[in-house]
Amino acid sequence: MPTSLPPDAPVLVLATPGDTAGVAEEIAAVVRVDNPQIEVRLTSVTDLADSLPTGRDAVIVPLLTWDDPVVMAEIGKAVAATGSGAAVTEALGPHPLLAEALHIKLAERGLARADRVRLLNVSSPVDAVILATVGGDRAMLAVQATAVLLASRLTLPVVAASLDSEPGVGVAAQRLRAAGAERLAIAPCMIGHEAPAGIVEQAAAAINAGYAEPLGSHGAVAELVARAYGSQLAT
Repeated sequence: MPTSLPPDAPVLVLATPGDTAGVAEEIAAVVRVDNPQIEVRLTSVTDLADSLPTGRDAVIVPLLTWDDPVVMAEIGKAVAATGSGAAVTEALGPHPLLAEALHIKLAERGLARADRVRLLNVSSPVDAVILATVGGDRAMLAVQATAVLLASRLTLPVVAASLDSEPGVGVAAQRLRAAGAERLAIAPCMIGHEAPAGIVEQAAAAINAGYAEPLGSHGAVAELVARAYGSQLAT
């Protein structure tokens, strides 16, 4: 990301599939503080057409951890309806920074060591991690790469599972425990606005597992937003 931009540089439009209040607003605030040279606008996907600048380029960054085809199609329709030449980036994941943020979220709840060094005399707080997402089978397949990245950081088995379709978290837990992994944790591969409140907690209670909080406004999310914008400028 360049440290300075011309006055007519493209506007960064953050498009959230949920409400702009709460976590999306927090992410936008972090992006603005970390990148004062960028004009940042925040909008819901449904209001995107009204938020695109007139007579100026824009880069739309979806606040998603995977390329949800439903949301991406809505963004595409909004851009086409306005006749805008706005560029749309891919979702924020998979990316090593996303895996790092997931690791930190687990560590904050005492479900992973904060360091990456696997010491023989230090046992892991859990035996395996379920990387949970919403969006059915497509979402589960899309976050597989993030599961591999997280497993590499934790040096533990990490499997992806859906919170809103079957086979879901329950099936993943059965398979892991059948393989000898008794202590489980759920790491939600979500920013937080993609699913109803409490869905992760309920899933964890159902399988007697610990759970981390969604990514929220973690600094890695804001950095991935800025990187997506910067990469688009470079092209």
